[in-house]
Amino acid sequence: MTTSAYSLIDPLSPYQALTRHFALVVQMAKRDVTGRYRGSFAGLFWSFFNPLLMLVVYTFVFGVIFRSRWNEQTTSPFQYAMVLFAGLNISSFFSECANRATTLIIENTSFVKRVVFPLETLTWSTVGSGVFHLCVSTIVLLVISPFFMGQLPWTVIFFPIVVACFLPFVAGIVWLLASLGVYLRDLRQVTGIVTMTLMFLAPILYPRTLIPIPYREWLYLNPLTIIVEASQNVLIWGQPPAWGQLGVYVLASGLFAWLAFAWFEQTRKGFADVV
Repeated sequence: MTTSAYSLIDPLSPYQALTRHFALVVQMAKRDVTGRYRGSFAGLFWSFFNPLLMLVVYTFVFGVIFRSRWNEQTTSPFQYAMVLFAGLNISSFFSECANRATTLIIENTSFVKRVVFPLETLTWSTVGSGVFHLCVSTIVLLVISPFFMGQLPWTVIFFPIVVACFLPFVAGIVWLLASLGVYLRDLRQVTGIVTMTLMFLAPILYPRTLIPIPYREWLYLNPLTIIVEASQNVLIWGQPPAWGQLGVYVLASGLFAWLAFAWFEQTRKGFADVV
């Protein structure tokens, strides 16, 4: 599909790429997920084992060895690990999509040569694959939460909304990095450093209240902060997300996704000459 298939002045154009080719996106995301575990003995069960194993590791390292506590409400190492896990799930989802984006076009050169193939759907399939692993990790968290936190908060019903607010930004990052990665082959190494930095600068390993007051609001320049705090609120603390913050976040991420999509559609003209 050529660039003329979308009106780049339409803010909804990034989502038209999803709705027009939804079946293709689902098929490619499914292929990506199954291909990752193809040939392994446990197969897709690894998608459940991995987050469960990481939760055990977090509990032992941060809760038992470092004896970390999130706040006065967390009285056991398991509770701190649950809060940590809720934030890291969001960071891992973002990191997975961003790091894969840098080589997304290069690894699919056969599609680049096909004029009729909608390259823009590669972004949505990458995001879809990441959402699958995020959902699996979240299910693990929800199953274990009543045992360590005492209850499963009713506010978990808001978690899909929180994730939906995050998707435009993630898709925009993938479109931007996928196009730049064609021309800048060192981008993968830089992206790995940036995603790790964003993780440490978000309230994942520590609560925002530990940051000195003059610098506390600077955390909101990190695109992960609002989503991480909202996820921890609805999954752990039983509090609804800050709707005002999420509303502003959706508008900003939607604008970013629109601009990134337009950039991708303009730069894709030179992909075939480079790859």
